[in-house]
Amino acid sequence: MPFVHFLKNYFSTNKKHGSRDRKQIAQLCYCWFRLGHACRDMVAEERLLLALYLCSDEPNPLLAALHEEYNEKASLPLNEKLSSLRLNIFPWTDMLSEGIDAEAFSASHLVQPDLFLRIRPGYKKSIIRKLEQLAIPFNIEFENTLRLPNGFKVEDHFELNKEVVVQDLNSQRIGEMIDLVATDILSKEDAVVWDCCAASGGKTMLAFDRMPGMTFTVTDIRSSILQNLFQRFKQAGIYSYDGFVADLSLSSAKQIGEKYNLLPLQDLIIADVPCTGSGTWSRNPEQLYYFNASSINEYSALQKKIISNAIPKLLPGGYFLYITCSVFRNENEENVQFLQDKFNLELISSRTLKGYDQKADTMFSALLKSRL
Repeated sequence: MPFVHFLKNYFSTNKKHGSRDRKQIAQLCYCWFRLGHACRDMVAEERLLLALYLCSDEPNPLLAALHEEYNEKASLPLNEKLSSLRLNIFPWTDMLSEGIDAEAFSASHLVQPDLFLRIRPGYKKSIIRKLEQLAIPFNIEFENTLRLPNGFKVEDHFELNKEVVVQDLNSQRIGEMIDLVATDILSKEDAVVWDCCAASGGKTMLAFDRMPGMTFTVTDIRSSILQNLFQRFKQAGIYSYDGFVADLSLSSAKQIGEKYNLLPLQDLIIADVPCTGSGTWSRNPEQLYYFNASSINEYSALQKKIISNAIPKLLPGGYFLYITCSVFRNENEENVQFLQDKFNLELISSRTLKGYDQKADTMFSALLKSRL
């Protein structure tokens, strides 16, 4: 269970906590998790105060009462706080994808990411006008990406999925990969796109807005996931799609099911595969705290099964977009090499989308093409 839901359940069954108590308990828990694998042997109270100090950017009443020295230094930049400490927050730096700054990435777990929205086509002026009227601080990143402070209640001010989509900065940048092939795909009559691990459908909606009018197929392993996705599509005004349950980790086409077998060859397959989620741990720090490195190889093997069942549905000359929110080489570059070696795909572009210096998630994407 994600910790945010655990905490909500805890507070609902423990009514004695007032709003200030709930806020402080949540802050302390998240600070504890953000220290990751550092100081595991430290006395719990000392570790908690150290975590609160590192995660605070201004003086804190609790620090003032329990650790005056920390409180006096709370406003210092994070790099200055860390300079005198030897903390092993993220101990798997030798397994990182190419180009990731291990020290900066490790430190980013102490900082809560910002909230990002993607403005859907036709709504930019009205969205900006409303934010200005609300006097909400915001920045425009790229053409249609909004950066907002965490805690902003999106659903209170905008129509979710119709006007804006809650989507991380680098998740939105996947659109740059789609743009590389959009003209070619749109030039084809009756071109089709398959999002084979659709989940909440964010990448499908992104592709739809980049390639309006395209016909999509969406699949995932549970019907409940797809039902939620279909509701999002309805809110977004997307109707040109088909969807069905398909577990691509199964060993044979017969096991995956009849609808999979009847699926026509695709011009573009989007594979945002299940992964460790290690690029999102600054947003979900409990996953960093409890992570076991043995799962990296487990996820890598699962990803190979999924893409091995997806590739047979790729049209000759079609495109395969591989995506993870992982920072581990085994889930990223290794699987891109697997795609090239086993399926003779041509690599067009691969990118590690670094979010650790942007208060955003870190992601990996690779665009490949099936040889004719």
